[in-house]
Amino acid sequence: MNTADDTMVRIGQAVALHHRQGDREAARLLFAQIWEEIGGERGDPLHVCVLAHSMADVQDDVAEELVWDLRALAAADSLTDERTGEAGVELPVAGLYPSLHLNLCDCYRKLGDLDRAREHLERARAGIGVLGDDDYGRLIRGGLQTLAEQLDAR
Repeated sequence: MNTADDTMVRIGQAVALHHRQGDREAARLLFAQIWEEIGGERGDPLHVCVLAHSMADVQDDVAEELVWDLRALAAADSLTDERTGEAGVELPVAGLYPSLHLNLCDCYRKLGDLDRAREHLERARAGIGVLGDDDYGRLIRGGLQTLAEQLDAR
């Protein structure tokens, strides 16, 4: 692994603090430290995308979660498959979008902006074909199904 990917390792450590240890606050603090180190939104788009996407998950306020999810989406638009491959990310850049749009859909739904929620649901659905029939693909498809049902109920 090259030196630049040390950042991905550290982001993974923060994700583990949240998901494996249930320590959202410690994860948030580590994400914030890494965010400063990478130069915030001016950093490597891969680091910005992955960190922002993960940082969104540890926010207590939906409006803040949305800000982080929008940062992740903007950074993804600057990514290349070559860059993700260099970092060992197995998905092509197109494979990141369904999850990014899924999260944005959920934020907008929680905020009551159902039109924007539906827009991101459709964008996620449009890109879902790039995902395989593996755990990750099933997770994203399941999330989309759940959000579609929640939006239909409103």
